[in-house]
Amino acid sequence: MTMIQPGDKIDTSFQLEILNGDEQKRVSFSELLDKPVVVSVYMKNNTSGCDRQNKSLAEKSPEIDAAGYKVIAISKDSCRSHKNYADKLGISYILASDPDHQFAKATDSLVEKKMYGKTFTGPSRSAYFIDTDGTVQAVIEKIDTDNHADEVLDKIKELKS
Repeated sequence: MTMIQPGDKIDTSFQLEILNGDEQKRVSFSELLDKPVVVSVYMKNNTSGCDRQNKSLAEKSPEIDAAGYKVIAISKDSCRSHKNYADKLGISYILASDPDHQFAKATDSLVEKKMYGKTFTGPSRSAYFIDTDGTVQAVIEKIDTDNHADEVLDKIKELKS
């Protein structure tokens, strides 16, 4: 499987339900690109690795924002679930609901996974740095859940140098 590469452009016309603070709405992905974004893909709210990944981002999202990037965390969870999750972890960035894996399809990042002896296809736990025109600037293919925000900040520094 070849994941999308830096320099590639993604189709940004697909729709997502998002939770931004208390506001829940349906938007096309392109509407979220008013500044460069880092899209952090995780599997499920209230699971240990995903909690660590999002806690890391929640702590440093103001720094990421100050560096010029908007954080969007995306999973298949509903916006109702996202609301409780955001309250629990103190998340101030956008949480996107993508039950049909449209973002993963746009980035060619659906992978085969195994859990509890079952094999299924799902999005890879990765982070994508995407410019306002849909161009992929960088990809972190394997997220370090404990140090995810530092990985993101390091990648932004690298992109700006």
